[in-house]
Amino acid sequence: MTPVKKRIFGTVIAAGILGVTVMSVFGQTGPAGGPPGGSVKGAAPATEKASLVALTPVQQQEAAVANVGVVAVSTASHQALVNGYGEVTSRYVLSLTSQVSGEVTRLAEHFETGARFRKGEVMAYLNDTVYQQAVTTAKVAVEEAKVALEEERLQGLQARQEWTRSGLEGEPTSALVLREPYLKAAQAALDDAKAQLSSAERDLALTQIVAPFDAVVVSRDIQPGSYIQAGGAVASLYSVGEAEIAIPLSAAQWRNLPQSENAGWNVSVTDMDGINHWTGKVVRIEQHLDTASRQRSAIVQVNNPLDQEIPLYFGSYVSAQIAGKTWNNIWQIPASAVSQKQEIWYVDDNNELAKASPDVLFQDKDYAYIQPVNGLTEAEIVARPLNSYLVGTRVRPLAEGVQ
Repeated sequence: MTPVKKRIFGTVIAAGILGVTVMSVFGQTGPAGGPPGGSVKGAAPATEKASLVALTPVQQQEAAVANVGVVAVSTASHQALVNGYGEVTSRYVLSLTSQVSGEVTRLAEHFETGARFRKGEVMAYLNDTVYQQAVTTAKVAVEEAKVALEEERLQGLQARQEWTRSGLEGEPTSALVLREPYLKAAQAALDDAKAQLSSAERDLALTQIVAPFDAVVVSRDIQPGSYIQAGGAVASLYSVGEAEIAIPLSAAQWRNLPQSENAGWNVSVTDMDGINHWTGKVVRIEQHLDTASRQRSAIVQVNNPLDQEIPLYFGSYVSAQIAGKTWNNIWQIPASAVSQKQEIWYVDDNNELAKASPDVLFQDKDYAYIQPVNGLTEAEIVARPLNSYLVGTRVRPLAEGVQ
């Protein structure tokens, strides 16, 4: 038994002995032949008889001492749990737009709000007649450019042969003699024609509007028969692969997390009703303070939120509990022991009240975790301090529990 527990036990025994003594004084039997505590006609009332019995100074002092409920604490190791709140958002939020103009000829059958699309799945079709014609025209231009290039190549060879037969030594002073600039121009024309064909084929492909990633439709902005300009809105999409929750944390909370920029800490996510739970991880740490809260956020990621046994819906407000670092040689005290003034009260070795302003490292629903105060390793912490307490007041500690 620790010294603290021995002192509490001794105090309780002393209080019991005092109670027996008082009962023996105030519980005297009545007059001879009368019932205990009874009265006889003409006899003094019991209260008057009690007042005739004088307590010793020590007994009077003990009778005036107030009882206080205390919890015996000692240093131990505890893992910090950092709690925060945030809104569930999609990793990618996109306003999907059309990259070409045209009339909407057809929509995918399930293209409605709440529908899900796989990456590359067609969502809508535009009239592609003009784009088909552009591709055909571009193909013709490519073939013509190929012919022109071949003709120019042959003319260049002929010019070379004529230069050789002329008997002149060396190279001609002008590249035009051998038609080299014409050959380069023909090659450039072919390259341009091929680029035009690639652009036309790309535009044709874009008449089929596809999902850029696995997504859920939040809103749809087109109808069959409507005409959409390039850059016009098609739909609002949320990616469904990952949900992200930005959890703003204070400087004190960051102190309870491992000192690592790689994150990867496990997180328990709970809805605001405390019923449904999900598991996530901190995937990155913001390197700036929010202008409104002046806090830095940890970004929690939950994979496949809509495919969970209980779906985690975007827009939900949730609480998050992050497993933090382990603190050694700290106290676990009832949360009720920390007053509104952020003070704790404890009973010293003289059974007198003392107070301290502790360094609260972290808290959970039932407990606060603090650094020991005044060089102590164990103490009797007052479980529910009152505002009327005064330092130095003598009290009788009654144990409520041992941590």
